[in-house]
Amino acid sequence: MGACSWPSEAELKELRDMVAEMSGRTPQEVRVVVSPYRICPLGAHVDHQGGAVSAMAINLGLLLAFVPSGNPEVVLRSAQFEGELRFRVDETQHPKNYGKENGTVNSNGSVKPEQECGWGRYARGALYALQSKGNVLNQGIIGLISGSMGLDSSGLSSSAAVGIAYLLALENANDMSVSPTENIEYDRLIENEYLGLSNGILDQSAILLSRRGCLTFMDCKTKEHKLIRPQNLQVGYINGVHKSYKILLASSGLKQALTSNSGYNRRVAECREAARVLLNASGRPDVDPILSNVEPHVYEVHKDKLEPVLARRAEHYFSETMRVMKGLEAWTSGRLDEFGRLITASGRSSIENYECGCKPLIDLYEALLRAPGVYGARFSGAGFRGCCLAFVDAEHASEAASFVKTEYSKLQPELASKIAPEAAVLICESGEGARVIGD
Repeated sequence: MGACSWPSEAELKELRDMVAEMSGRTPQEVRVVVSPYRICPLGAHVDHQGGAVSAMAINLGLLLAFVPSGNPEVVLRSAQFEGELRFRVDETQHPKNYGKENGTVNSNGSVKPEQECGWGRYARGALYALQSKGNVLNQGIIGLISGSMGLDSSGLSSSAAVGIAYLLALENANDMSVSPTENIEYDRLIENEYLGLSNGILDQSAILLSRRGCLTFMDCKTKEHKLIRPQNLQVGYINGVHKSYKILLASSGLKQALTSNSGYNRRVAECREAARVLLNASGRPDVDPILSNVEPHVYEVHKDKLEPVLARRAEHYFSETMRVMKGLEAWTSGRLDEFGRLITASGRSSIENYECGCKPLIDLYEALLRAPGVYGARFSGAGFRGCCLAFVDAEHASEAASFVKTEYSKLQPELASKIAPEAAVLICESGEGARVIGD
Protein backbone atom coordinates (compact mmCIF):
# COMPACT_ATOMS: atom_id res chain seq x y z
CA MET A 1 0.00 0.00 0.00
CA GLY A 2 3.05 2.22 0.14
CA ALA A 3 4.37 4.35 -2.68
CA CYS A 4 5.55 2.49 -5.74
CA SER A 5 9.22 2.46 -6.62
CA TRP A 6 9.54 0.90 -10.03
CA PRO A 7 11.60 -0.67 -11.34
CA SER A 8 13.61 -1.29 -8.20
CA GLU A 9 17.26 -2.32 -8.31
CA ALA A 10 16.27 -5.61 -6.66
CA GLU A 11 13.76 -6.37 -9.43
CA LEU A 12 16.29 -5.56 -12.13
CA LYS A 13 18.98 -7.67 -10.50
CA GLU A 14 16.69 -10.67 -10.10
CA LEU A 15 15.57 -10.55 -13.74
CA ARG A 16 19.11 -10.05 -15.04
CA ASP A 17 20.35 -13.00 -12.99
CA MET A 18 17.55 -15.23 -14.31
CA VAL A 19 18.19 -14.31 -17.94
CA ALA A 20 21.93 -14.72 -17.44
CA GLU A 21 21.25 -18.26 -16.24
CA MET A 22 18.90 -18.94 -19.19
CA SER A 23 21.37 -17.65 -21.78
CA GLY A 24 24.80 -18.44 -20.35
CA ARG A 25 25.69 -14.74 -20.43
CA THR A 26 26.72 -12.40 -17.64
CA PRO A 27 24.11 -10.26 -15.84
CA GLN A 28 25.92 -7.17 -17.16
CA GLU A 29 25.03 -8.20 -20.73
CA VAL A 30 21.30 -8.36 -19.99
CA ARG A 31 19.18 -5.45 -21.19
CA VAL A 32 15.74 -4.58 -19.80
CA VAL A 33 12.71 -3.08 -21.53
CA VAL A 34 10.64 -0.97 -19.15
CA SER A 35 7.08 -0.79 -20.53
CA PRO A 36 4.68 1.07 -18.21
CA TYR A 37 0.95 0.77 -17.75
CA ARG A 38 -1.16 3.86 -18.40
CA ILE A 39 -4.16 5.67 -16.97
CA CYS A 40 -6.58 8.04 -18.69
CA PRO A 41 -7.83 10.66 -16.22
CA LEU A 42 -10.24 12.26 -18.71
CA GLY A 43 -11.57 11.13 -22.09
CA ALA A 44 -13.51 7.99 -21.17
CA HIS A 45 -15.16 6.12 -24.06
CA VAL A 46 -14.58 8.81 -26.69
CA ASP A 47 -11.47 7.58 -28.50
CA HIS A 48 -13.47 5.32 -30.84
CA GLN A 49 -15.45 8.41 -31.86
CA GLY A 50 -12.33 10.43 -32.70
CA GLY A 51 -12.57 12.40 -29.48
CA ALA A 52 -9.92 14.11 -27.38
CA VAL A 53 -8.38 12.20 -24.48
CA SER A 54 -5.79 12.60 -21.75
CA ALA A 55 -3.38 9.92 -20.59
CA MET A 56 -0.39 9.33 -18.37
CA ALA A 57 2.12 6.51 -17.92
CA ILE A 58 2.53 5.34 -14.34
CA ASN A 59 5.48 3.86 -12.47
CA LEU A 60 4.13 0.31 -12.72
CA GLY A 61 4.19 -2.01 -15.68
CA LEU A 62 6.09 -4.78 -17.43
CA LEU A 63 9.78 -5.61 -17.48
CA LEU A 64 11.30 -7.69 -20.27
CA ALA A 65 14.88 -8.73 -19.53
CA PHE A 66 16.68 -10.08 -22.60
CA VAL A 67 19.91 -10.65 -24.48
CA PRO A 68 20.34 -10.98 -28.25
CA SER A 69 20.41 -14.72 -28.92
CA GLY A 70 23.25 -14.60 -31.45
CA ASN A 71 21.07 -16.44 -33.96
CA PRO A 72 17.49 -16.22 -35.27
CA GLU A 73 15.95 -18.15 -32.36
CA VAL A 74 13.63 -16.52 -29.82
CA VAL A 75 13.32 -18.13 -26.39
CA LEU A 76 10.90 -16.55 -23.91
CA ARG A 77 9.64 -17.33 -20.43
CA SER A 78 7.21 -15.54 -18.14
CA ALA A 79 7.59 -14.87 -14.42
CA GLN A 80 3.82 -15.20 -13.97
CA PHE A 81 2.87 -18.03 -16.34
CA GLU A 82 4.16 -21.50 -17.08
CA GLY A 83 5.73 -22.66 -20.31
CA GLU A 84 8.44 -21.60 -22.70
CA LEU A 85 7.92 -20.01 -26.10
CA ARG A 86 10.30 -20.74 -28.99
CA PHE A 87 10.21 -19.50 -32.55
CA ARG A 88 12.58 -17.97 -35.10
CA VAL A 89 12.69 -14.45 -36.45
CA ASP A 90 13.31 -15.80 -39.95
CA GLU A 91 9.90 -17.56 -39.87
CA THR A 92 7.08 -15.68 -41.59
CA GLN A 93 4.32 -14.76 -39.13
CA HIS A 94 0.67 -14.75 -40.17
CA PRO A 95 -2.32 -12.91 -38.64
CA LYS A 96 -5.08 -14.51 -36.62
CA ASN A 97 -7.45 -15.24 -39.53
CA TYR A 98 -4.69 -17.02 -41.44
CA GLY A 99 -4.56 -19.60 -38.66
CA LYS A 100 -8.24 -20.43 -39.12
CA GLU A 101 -7.52 -21.41 -42.70
CA ASN A 102 -4.51 -23.50 -41.75
CA GLY A 103 -5.78 -25.23 -38.61
CA THR A 104 -3.58 -23.44 -36.06
CA VAL A 105 -6.39 -21.37 -34.58
CA ASN A 106 -9.59 -22.65 -32.99
CA SER A 107 -12.94 -21.62 -34.45
CA ASN A 108 -13.46 -19.20 -31.53
CA GLY A 109 -10.26 -17.36 -32.45
CA SER A 110 -8.03 -18.74 -29.71
CA VAL A 111 -4.60 -20.11 -30.47
CA LYS A 112 -4.42 -23.88 -30.07
CA PRO A 113 -2.37 -24.75 -26.96
CA GLU A 114 0.06 -26.93 -28.87
CA GLN A 115 1.02 -23.99 -31.05
CA GLU A 116 2.49 -21.74 -28.35
CA CYS A 117 2.07 -20.43 -24.83
CA GLY A 118 -0.95 -18.11 -24.77
CA TRP A 119 1.03 -15.27 -23.22
CA GLY A 120 3.51 -15.44 -26.10
CA ARG A 121 1.13 -14.39 -28.87
CA TYR A 122 2.24 -10.79 -28.57
CA ALA A 123 5.87 -11.77 -29.23
CA ARG A 124 4.92 -13.41 -32.50
CA GLY A 125 2.67 -10.44 -33.19
CA ALA A 126 5.61 -8.05 -32.74
CA LEU A 127 7.61 -10.02 -35.30
CA TYR A 128 4.59 -10.01 -37.63
CA ALA A 129 4.26 -6.23 -37.35
CA LEU A 130 7.94 -5.64 -38.09
CA GLN A 131 7.92 -8.08 -41.01
CA SER A 132 4.75 -6.53 -42.48
CA LYS A 133 6.63 -3.28 -43.06
CA GLY A 134 9.50 -5.01 -44.86
CA ASN A 135 11.95 -5.36 -41.97
CA VAL A 136 14.24 -8.40 -42.07
CA LEU A 137 15.40 -9.54 -38.62
CA ASN A 138 18.42 -11.76 -38.05
CA GLN A 139 18.76 -11.71 -34.27
CA GLY A 140 16.35 -13.40 -31.91
CA ILE A 141 16.25 -12.80 -28.16
CA ILE A 142 16.44 -14.89 -25.00
CA GLY A 143 14.20 -13.23 -22.45
CA LEU A 144 11.96 -13.25 -19.41
CA ILE A 145 8.89 -11.02 -19.09
CA SER A 146 7.42 -10.02 -15.73
CA GLY A 147 4.43 -7.87 -14.77
CA SER A 148 4.12 -5.84 -11.59
CA MET A 149 3.63 -8.50 -8.94
CA GLY A 150 0.19 -8.83 -7.34
CA LEU A 151 -1.44 -6.14 -9.49
CA ASP A 152 -4.54 -6.85 -11.56
CA SER A 153 -3.65 -4.79 -14.61
CA SER A 154 -7.16 -4.86 -16.12
CA GLY A 155 -7.98 -1.34 -17.29
CA LEU A 156 -4.33 -0.27 -17.38
CA SER A 157 -3.58 -1.34 -20.98
CA SER A 158 -1.28 -4.21 -20.10
CA SER A 159 -1.78 -5.75 -23.56
CA ALA A 160 -0.33 -2.68 -25.26
CA ALA A 161 2.53 -2.67 -22.75
CA VAL A 162 3.32 -6.31 -23.66
CA GLY A 163 3.35 -5.64 -27.40
CA ILE A 164 5.55 -2.59 -27.01
CA ALA A 165 7.99 -4.51 -24.78
CA TYR A 166 8.52 -7.17 -27.43
CA LEU A 167 8.84 -4.58 -30.20
CA LEU A 168 11.52 -2.64 -28.34
CA ALA A 169 13.47 -5.80 -27.48
CA LEU A 170 13.49 -7.15 -31.04
CA GLU A 171 14.38 -3.73 -32.45
CA ASN A 172 17.19 -3.29 -29.94
CA ALA A 173 18.64 -6.73 -30.59
CA ASN A 174 18.65 -6.02 -34.33
CA ASP A 175 20.13 -2.49 -34.03
CA MET A 176 17.00 -0.95 -35.52
CA SER A 177 16.30 2.76 -35.05
CA VAL A 178 12.53 3.17 -34.75
CA SER A 179 10.62 6.30 -33.73
CA PRO A 180 7.79 6.25 -31.16
CA THR A 181 5.35 7.14 -33.93
CA GLU A 182 6.43 4.11 -35.94
CA ASN A 183 6.11 1.87 -32.90
CA ILE A 184 2.59 3.15 -32.28
CA GLU A 185 1.73 1.87 -35.74
CA TYR A 186 3.59 -1.42 -35.19
CA ASP A 187 1.66 -2.06 -31.98
CA ARG A 188 -1.58 -1.23 -33.75
CA LEU A 189 -0.72 -3.95 -36.27
CA ILE A 190 -0.18 -6.43 -33.43
CA GLU A 191 -3.57 -5.68 -31.93
CA ASN A 192 -5.70 -5.04 -35.03
CA GLU A 193 -4.19 -7.33 -37.66
CA TYR A 194 -2.31 -10.11 -35.90
CA LEU A 195 -4.71 -10.61 -32.97
CA GLY A 196 -7.86 -9.32 -34.67
CA LEU A 197 -8.80 -6.86 -31.91
CA SER A 198 -10.59 -3.53 -32.51
CA ASN A 199 -8.39 -1.33 -30.32
CA GLY A 200 -7.49 2.22 -31.22
CA ILE A 201 -4.07 3.81 -30.71
CA LEU A 202 -4.63 5.59 -27.41
CA ASP A 203 -2.99 2.98 -25.21
CA GLN A 204 0.25 2.52 -27.11
CA SER A 205 0.51 6.27 -27.67
CA ALA A 206 0.30 6.93 -23.93
CA ILE A 207 2.85 4.21 -23.15
CA LEU A 208 5.36 5.38 -25.75
CA LEU A 209 4.92 9.17 -25.59
CA SER A 210 4.37 9.92 -21.90
CA ARG A 211 6.94 11.68 -19.73
CA ARG A 212 7.12 11.79 -15.96
CA GLY A 213 5.05 14.62 -14.50
CA CYS A 214 3.26 15.36 -17.75
CA LEU A 215 -0.27 14.81 -18.96
CA THR A 216 -0.41 13.49 -22.53
CA PHE A 217 -3.18 15.09 -24.57
CA MET A 218 -4.21 13.36 -27.78
CA ASP A 219 -6.72 14.13 -30.49
CA CYS A 220 -7.81 10.65 -31.61
CA LYS A 221 -9.15 12.02 -34.90
CA THR A 222 -6.03 13.86 -36.08
CA LYS A 223 -3.56 11.70 -34.07
CA GLU A 224 -1.87 14.90 -32.85
CA HIS A 225 -0.55 14.92 -29.30
CA LYS A 226 1.21 17.18 -26.85
CA LEU A 227 2.76 16.83 -23.41
CA ILE A 228 1.50 19.23 -20.75
CA ARG A 229 3.39 19.85 -17.53
CA PRO A 230 1.56 21.71 -14.73
CA GLN A 231 3.18 25.08 -14.16
CA ASN A 232 2.20 25.88 -10.59
CA LEU A 233 2.47 22.70 -8.50
CA GLN A 234 4.67 24.22 -5.82
CA VAL A 235 5.42 23.36 -2.22
CA GLY A 236 2.75 24.85 0.03
CA TYR A 237 -0.72 26.01 -0.81
CA ILE A 238 -0.73 29.08 -3.00
CA ASN A 239 -3.81 30.65 -4.55
CA GLY A 240 -5.80 27.46 -4.07
CA VAL A 241 -3.14 25.27 -5.69
CA HIS A 242 -2.10 22.12 -3.87
CA LYS A 243 1.57 21.23 -3.71
CA SER A 244 1.62 17.69 -5.11
CA TYR A 245 -0.42 14.61 -5.85
CA LYS A 246 -0.26 10.84 -5.97
CA ILE A 247 -2.32 8.34 -7.94
CA LEU A 248 -4.32 5.62 -6.22
CA LEU A 249 -5.07 2.36 -8.03
CA ALA A 250 -7.75 0.43 -6.17
CA SER A 251 -8.48 -3.14 -7.24
CA SER A 252 -12.06 -4.44 -7.35
CA GLY A 253 -11.10 -8.11 -7.36
CA LEU A 254 -13.19 -8.61 -10.50
CA LYS A 255 -11.13 -10.67 -12.94
CA GLN A 256 -13.94 -10.97 -15.48
CA ALA A 257 -16.93 -8.86 -16.40
CA LEU A 258 -20.05 -9.82 -14.45
CA THR A 259 -21.88 -10.41 -17.73
CA SER A 260 -20.64 -12.54 -20.60
CA ASN A 261 -21.06 -9.60 -22.97
CA SER A 262 -20.14 -6.26 -21.46
CA GLY A 263 -21.76 -4.44 -24.35
CA TYR A 264 -18.63 -2.58 -25.46
CA ASN A 265 -19.26 -3.12 -29.17
CA ARG A 266 -22.94 -2.32 -28.78
CA ARG A 267 -22.14 1.01 -27.16
CA VAL A 268 -19.75 1.88 -29.97
CA ALA A 269 -22.52 1.10 -32.46
CA GLU A 270 -24.95 3.27 -30.48
CA CYS A 271 -22.53 6.20 -30.63
CA ARG A 272 -22.25 5.78 -34.38
CA GLU A 273 -26.03 5.60 -34.73
CA ALA A 274 -26.39 8.80 -32.69
CA ALA A 275 -23.87 10.46 -35.00
CA ARG A 276 -25.78 9.23 -38.06
CA VAL A 277 -29.05 10.70 -36.79
CA LEU A 278 -27.44 14.04 -35.98
CA LEU A 279 -25.58 14.24 -39.29
CA ASN A 280 -28.72 13.38 -41.26
CA ALA A 281 -30.68 16.02 -39.36
CA SER A 282 -28.05 18.64 -40.24
CA GLY A 283 -27.99 17.75 -43.94
CA ARG A 284 -24.68 15.84 -43.93
CA PRO A 285 -25.72 12.20 -44.48
CA ASP A 286 -22.55 11.24 -46.38
CA VAL A 287 -20.13 12.11 -43.55
CA ASP A 288 -18.55 9.24 -41.59
CA PRO A 289 -20.94 8.72 -38.66
CA ILE A 290 -18.70 9.30 -35.67
CA LEU A 291 -19.52 11.89 -33.04
CA SER A 292 -16.35 13.92 -33.59
CA ASN A 293 -17.80 14.82 -37.01
CA VAL A 294 -20.81 16.42 -35.32
CA GLU A 295 -20.29 20.03 -34.28
CA PRO A 296 -21.42 20.83 -30.70
CA HIS A 297 -23.96 23.39 -31.90
CA VAL A 298 -25.45 20.79 -34.26
CA TYR A 299 -25.83 18.44 -31.32
CA GLU A 300 -27.60 21.13 -29.27
CA VAL A 301 -30.01 21.95 -32.11
CA HIS A 302 -30.91 18.36 -33.03
CA LYS A 303 -30.40 16.30 -29.86
CA ASP A 304 -34.17 16.09 -29.32
CA LYS A 305 -34.29 13.80 -32.37
CA LEU A 306 -32.32 11.11 -30.53
CA GLU A 307 -34.12 8.26 -28.80
CA PRO A 308 -33.27 8.01 -25.07
CA VAL A 309 -30.39 5.52 -25.26
CA LEU A 310 -28.72 7.32 -28.15
CA ALA A 311 -29.27 10.63 -26.37
CA ARG A 312 -27.39 9.36 -23.31
CA ARG A 313 -24.46 8.14 -25.42
CA ALA A 314 -24.22 11.46 -27.25
CA GLU A 315 -24.52 13.43 -24.01
CA HIS A 316 -21.60 11.47 -22.58
CA TYR A 317 -19.46 12.15 -25.64
CA PHE A 318 -20.08 15.90 -25.80
CA SER A 319 -19.90 16.46 -22.06
CA GLU A 320 -16.73 14.37 -21.82
CA THR A 321 -15.13 16.34 -24.65
CA MET A 322 -15.84 19.52 -22.72
CA ARG A 323 -14.40 17.97 -19.53
CA VAL A 324 -11.18 17.07 -21.36
CA MET A 325 -10.73 20.65 -22.55
CA LYS A 326 -11.50 22.13 -19.13
CA GLY A 327 -9.25 19.52 -17.56
CA LEU A 328 -6.31 20.56 -19.69
CA GLU A 329 -6.75 24.14 -18.51
CA ALA A 330 -6.99 23.06 -14.88
CA TRP A 331 -3.95 20.77 -15.17
CA THR A 332 -1.84 23.42 -16.90
CA SER A 333 -2.57 25.97 -14.18
CA GLY A 334 -2.10 23.44 -11.37
CA ARG A 335 -5.70 23.54 -10.13
CA LEU A 336 -5.89 19.94 -8.96
CA ASP A 337 -9.18 20.49 -7.12
CA GLU A 338 -10.86 21.42 -10.39
CA PHE A 339 -9.03 18.68 -12.31
CA GLY A 340 -10.30 16.16 -9.77
CA ARG A 341 -13.89 17.40 -9.93
CA LEU A 342 -13.83 16.86 -13.67
CA ILE A 343 -12.47 13.31 -13.25
CA THR A 344 -15.29 12.54 -10.82
CA ALA A 345 -17.86 13.98 -13.24
CA SER A 346 -16.37 11.80 -15.96
CA GLY A 347 -16.86 8.77 -13.75
CA ARG A 348 -20.45 9.73 -13.02
CA SER A 349 -21.26 10.24 -16.71
CA SER A 350 -19.69 6.86 -17.53
CA ILE A 351 -22.17 5.30 -15.10
CA GLU A 352 -25.28 7.33 -15.94
CA ASN A 353 -24.90 8.19 -19.64
CA TYR A 354 -22.53 5.57 -21.04
CA GLU A 355 -24.05 3.02 -18.66
CA CYS A 356 -20.92 1.02 -17.90
CA GLY A 357 -19.83 -0.24 -14.53
CA CYS A 358 -21.23 -2.76 -12.07
CA LYS A 359 -22.06 -2.76 -8.36
CA PRO A 360 -18.54 -3.64 -7.08
CA LEU A 361 -16.83 -1.03 -9.25
CA ILE A 362 -19.38 1.62 -8.35
CA ASP A 363 -18.92 0.80 -4.66
CA LEU A 364 -15.16 1.19 -5.10
CA TYR A 365 -15.55 4.46 -7.03
CA GLU A 366 -17.76 5.91 -4.31
CA ALA A 367 -15.43 4.74 -1.54
CA LEU A 368 -12.58 6.59 -3.25
CA LEU A 369 -14.68 9.75 -3.39
CA ARG A 370 -15.22 9.57 0.38
CA ALA A 371 -11.52 9.06 1.13
CA PRO A 372 -9.53 11.92 2.71
CA GLY A 373 -7.57 14.08 0.31
CA VAL A 374 -9.01 12.61 -2.91
CA TYR A 375 -9.42 15.18 -5.67
CA GLY A 376 -11.40 12.91 -7.99
CA ALA A 377 -11.92 9.31 -9.09
CA ARG A 378 -13.26 7.17 -11.92
CA PHE A 379 -13.08 3.67 -13.38
CA SER A 380 -9.86 2.77 -15.14
CA GLY A 381 -10.51 1.23 -18.54
CA ALA A 382 -13.90 0.10 -19.82
CA GLY A 383 -15.49 -0.08 -16.38
CA PHE A 384 -16.60 -3.71 -16.20
CA ARG A 385 -13.73 -5.22 -14.18
CA GLY A 386 -10.27 -4.35 -12.91
CA CYS A 387 -9.64 -1.20 -10.92
CA CYS A 388 -10.54 2.40 -10.21
CA LEU A 389 -8.12 5.31 -10.13
CA ALA A 390 -8.01 8.48 -8.09
CA PHE A 391 -5.84 11.56 -7.81
CA VAL A 392 -5.10 12.36 -4.17
CA ASP A 393 -3.20 14.97 -2.20
CA ALA A 394 0.24 13.45 -1.59
CA GLU A 395 0.09 14.16 2.15
CA HIS A 396 -3.13 12.11 2.48
CA ALA A 397 -2.26 9.27 0.11
CA SER A 398 -1.52 6.61 2.74
CA GLU A 399 -4.53 7.57 4.84
CA ALA A 400 -6.79 7.50 1.78
CA ALA A 401 -5.46 4.11 0.68
CA SER A 402 -6.14 2.61 4.12
CA PHE A 403 -9.63 4.12 4.18
CA VAL A 404 -10.56 2.68 0.77
CA LYS A 405 -9.19 -0.74 1.58
CA THR A 406 -11.26 -0.88 4.79
CA GLU A 407 -14.43 0.51 3.22
CA TYR A 408 -14.35 -1.78 0.20
CA SER A 409 -13.86 -4.86 2.39
CA LYS A 410 -17.10 -3.92 4.16
CA LEU A 411 -19.01 -3.32 0.93
CA GLN A 412 -17.68 -6.28 -1.06
CA PRO A 413 -16.15 -8.72 1.45
CA GLU A 414 -16.04 -11.72 -0.91
CA LEU A 415 -14.26 -9.87 -3.70
CA ALA A 416 -11.98 -7.99 -1.30
CA SER A 417 -10.85 -11.29 0.22
CA LYS A 418 -9.48 -12.37 -3.17
CA ILE A 419 -7.12 -9.39 -3.42
CA ALA A 420 -3.59 -9.63 -2.06
CA PRO A 421 -3.49 -7.15 0.86
CA GLU A 422 -0.42 -5.37 -0.51
CA ALA A 423 -2.12 -4.89 -3.89
CA ALA A 424 -5.58 -3.78 -2.75
CA VAL A 425 -4.80 -0.06 -3.09
CA LEU A 426 -1.49 1.02 -4.61
CA ILE A 427 -0.01 4.50 -4.36
CA CYS A 428 1.62 5.42 -7.64
CA GLU A 429 3.09 8.34 -9.54
CA SER A 430 3.29 9.40 -13.15
CA GLY A 431 6.14 7.70 -14.95
CA GLU A 432 8.37 7.74 -18.00
CA GLY A 433 7.35 6.15 -21.26
CA ALA A 434 8.65 2.83 -22.55
CA ARG A 435 12.42 2.50 -22.89
CA VAL A 436 15.37 0.09 -22.89
CA ILE A 437 17.92 0.28 -20.08
CA GLY A 438 21.35 -1.33 -19.82
CA ASP A 439 22.07 -1.18 -23.54
